[in-house]
Amino acid sequence: MARPPLLTLQSISLTFGGTPLLVAADLMVSAGERIALVGRNGSGKSTLLKIAAGIVPADGGERFVQPGATVRYLAQEPDLSAFPSVGAYVESGLGPGDDPYAARMTLESLHLDPDAAPGPMSGGELRRAALAHALAPDPDILLLDEPTNHLDIAAITWLEEMLAERRKALVLISHDRRFLEALSTATVWLDRGQTHRMDQSFAQFEDWRDGILNAEDEERRRLDKKIAQEEEWLRYGVTARRKRNMGRLGKLQALRQERRDQRHQTGLADMSLTSATRSGQRLIIAEGVSKDFGERPIVSDLTLTVMRGDRLGIVGPNGAGKTTLINLLLKRLEPDAGTVRFGTDLTANYIDQTRGALDPTMPLRQAISPSGGDQITIGNTTKHVAGYLKDFLFSPEQFNTPVGALSGGERARVLLGRAFAMPANLLVLDEPTNDLDLETLDLLAEVIADYSGTLLLVSHDRDFLDRTVTTTLVAEGEGVWREYPGGYSDMLVQRGEAPTTGTTAAAEKQKGKSGKQAAPAKGSAKKGKLSFREKHDLETLPARLEALEREIARLSQALADPNLYARDPDRFETLTKTLSERQSEREASEERWLELEMKREELEAG
Repeated sequence: MARPPLLTLQSISLTFGGTPLLVAADLMVSAGERIALVGRNGSGKSTLLKIAAGIVPADGGERFVQPGATVRYLAQEPDLSAFPSVGAYVESGLGPGDDPYAARMTLESLHLDPDAAPGPMSGGELRRAALAHALAPDPDILLLDEPTNHLDIAAITWLEEMLAERRKALVLISHDRRFLEALSTATVWLDRGQTHRMDQSFAQFEDWRDGILNAEDEERRRLDKKIAQEEEWLRYGVTARRKRNMGRLGKLQALRQERRDQRHQTGLADMSLTSATRSGQRLIIAEGVSKDFGERPIVSDLTLTVMRGDRLGIVGPNGAGKTTLINLLLKRLEPDAGTVRFGTDLTANYIDQTRGALDPTMPLRQAISPSGGDQITIGNTTKHVAGYLKDFLFSPEQFNTPVGALSGGERARVLLGRAFAMPANLLVLDEPTNDLDLETLDLLAEVIADYSGTLLLVSHDRDFLDRTVTTTLVAEGEGVWREYPGGYSDMLVQRGEAPTTGTTAAAEKQKGKSGKQAAPAKGSAKKGKLSFREKHDLETLPARLEALEREIARLSQALADPNLYARDPDRFETLTKTLSERQSEREASEERWLELEMKREELEAG
């Protein structure tokens, strides 16, 4: 017998500024369910979650919560200003029957000091404090809005495992694909003000969504054909009869109204990157770079060469110094020791995670154009600012809106729009995925793949790293950074750790408890075509092979020194071992590429 829902939203409607945001949205949450709430930026996901939490009233519809059921909500931007300490903020979320020690225990699990003042906290620390505020009471229903924003990979993995072990209900908004795939048991898609539910995990969402959209396209084509037939009859049939058939005319008007009432799916942003003049072969040469803050080493004796066309992902826990490393490589920060040199014709474009380049008081139409004016040049094309804003999914009603009034995802699109209009042969992105919806993330990954320049990417998004970078630079602790060929999952394999390609440790635990094999993620191998992973490998392996060839050449050149062994036998042994590893990796990568290329040719021939 099905359990009664703990929380129900039925036929919810809400209008902002004359535009309907929610038209007929439903949400039903039963005990133990884990629901992924997905949709485009601006579709109303956060608003629907606030209505579920009882924070925002709806214009119409019904909200029902089972008597005695507790609901806790995690906001995207928590405000701790009214509390003297982090502990006091978290304790304020406890109810009369909650464990008074739960707040301190949860903060310790999240590595936060309960007595710390909230003022100087970083974005990651604020997010962890907000998580503790929501988790400590152990509510029956947990509503989480982008919980992984500003969290490092270690914290995301901890949260993923902790939520998987909970038996309480969960509604989750997130742009992290692997997080959603590992946790969700049902998916609710909010599209054009209405909700659609699938009682499967997010791993099956995209195929299901595409089926719905294809059916809508077919219905539109059918309706357009019917309208054309009725118009044809009116033009010729009415004239021949010399008598107006009011029934047929009314039918045509009704069809036209039905067509107008169909709200079209929100399109994809039209993104493209503008490349500057071709740079030299070597863009950035760092030799023996070190940087300490007090007694804490951030970078210790780093030697790194960024070559033209490299796609370098920078990974590490919050506080490891990823942004500091970027600033050192861009010569925005002086090292304590060592040197950083630029190659010829280097033009860098840097988007930082703080989005500090945006003036919150500036109207959107001025903020999108780095040079001002009504025209903007992208490559060899000149566009009107209004048209360019539409490319990034902004409506004409928003053109004069202050940047500060935009959502986090909209501000992210503004920064991307500004950056993409500036010619650059080095693109530096520091946490670009925060607040972007999944469709925009897909498009951004495609744009980066087509970019002819060089990429430095700081990210905690495991899927996005795998899809965009060919080399991963990892913080190993004590200021040590190490390069690994390939993306994030490749790095884990080389370190002897299990890759998190859609089935995380949390998902494995759930599989073991249920005794069932988890459903394969979208893109797993299907008969008759390459899987997503195979396509990704086929596209990225040539660049990875080039990177391995460069590293092998560099190691061979260093070992060619006849005096190296006598001068430094330890270094000689290390270089020899590394060279052997890289040669083995090159052989394995070549075999993999040949295997996939043969499979692709067979599929195309078949």
